[in-house]
Amino acid sequence: MLTALLCFGAVLLDRWRGEPRRWHPLVGFGELARRVESLGHGLPELGAEARRTRGVGAVIVLLVPFTVAAWLLAAIPLLGLAVALGLLYLAIGARSLAEHAEAVAAALQAGDLPLAREKVAMIVSRDTADLDEEQISRAAVESVLENGCDAIFGALFWFVLGGAAGAVLYRLANTLDAMWGYRTPRYRDFGWAAARLDDALNWLPARLTALSYMAVGTKPALAWRCWREQAPGWKSSNAGSVMAAGAGALGLALGGPARYHGEWQPRPPLGEGLAPRAEDIGRAVALVRRALTVAGRDRAGGTDPCLSMAAACGRRPSVTAFRRATGWICPPASIPRAGRFRRFRRPSGNVCQKRTTVWKRRRRPVTTRSRYCRWPVRRRRFRRCRCCANRAGSGC
Repeated sequence: MLTALLCFGAVLLDRWRGEPRRWHPLVGFGELARRVESLGHGLPELGAEARRTRGVGAVIVLLVPFTVAAWLLAAIPLLGLAVALGLLYLAIGARSLAEHAEAVAAALQAGDLPLAREKVAMIVSRDTADLDEEQISRAAVESVLENGCDAIFGALFWFVLGGAAGAVLYRLANTLDAMWGYRTPRYRDFGWAAARLDDALNWLPARLTALSYMAVGTKPALAWRCWREQAPGWKSSNAGSVMAAGAGALGLALGGPARYHGEWQPRPPLGEGLAPRAEDIGRAVALVRRALTVAGRDRAGGTDPCLSMAAACGRRPSVTAFRRATGWICPPASIPRAGRFRRFRRPSGNVCQKRTTVWKRRRRPVTTRSRYCRWPVRRRRFRRCRCCANRAGSGC
């Protein structure tokens, strides 16, 4: 339960504050990794085996001290909870991912291709100088789907398993893979250890992320088929699983050849449907948010009606959802249409007990005694339920 609260608090903190604009620890870690690379890469005439050994040593030097420090700090009574919350907040980047993707979509909708290329270059590693509108949209959607695992679900998964140390280990290993995990002459051998470690840490989180995309998407059958048939052909089974399931859930055609470091690389197709457009970037962001909402509800044991209502409506988790989950009243915007067709027992406790007008198969409304509003009103300050304007605890 405490782990679930820490995860929930870190997600809300990220949603409220976003990533630090200055002095972000991952930026400092990136600078440290560049210095270690310049010292440990060695001369060009080194052999492949020697360079791989240097790469393994660089990964150990960079990851072990920070992971051990996170474990020791999180073990301190009381203070360790704040440390764990802060480290998990720094490890996830849901708001940052959404802001970068929405900036690309806004530039495309405004017809500013140079600005869109500049914005998409901040979240992808491919060459963006000559991309058109469709290619920019495809790159942004693919990045949102893949980074949904790397920047959100993977960190949460390893925090649940290994605490603050697990989240730190995963996030730093993912950062090293983003810097060194290329198949270029410089990093093919030196970055081998970082790439293999990231693949191992991401194996299960990537499958769980793909399953979440399939569960909350509009086309779960297509998402499952694309995941099963297309993911094995991708160069990385982790990224292939996530993007294939996400493309199928959105009904989009992703993948295809792309240019990296000046060279065109063949890539198999992912998903089925129409080519992505600017508005599909927002759909990809909404898919990640819905998956995050459902994951938060399931982690809490499925006892949070407000988060489940928000997930059914496609709403993003926010501070308002946290207030609802802790006893605040629920506004009518949180109630999905499907809720009107459910038969509820008479609720108990300080909740709204007004009989609700429901719609059956016939066209005229029917009021029955077995259906009630039942939304909680647990604060004395608010005497009325905002759902139906009825007084809390009173019947009709």
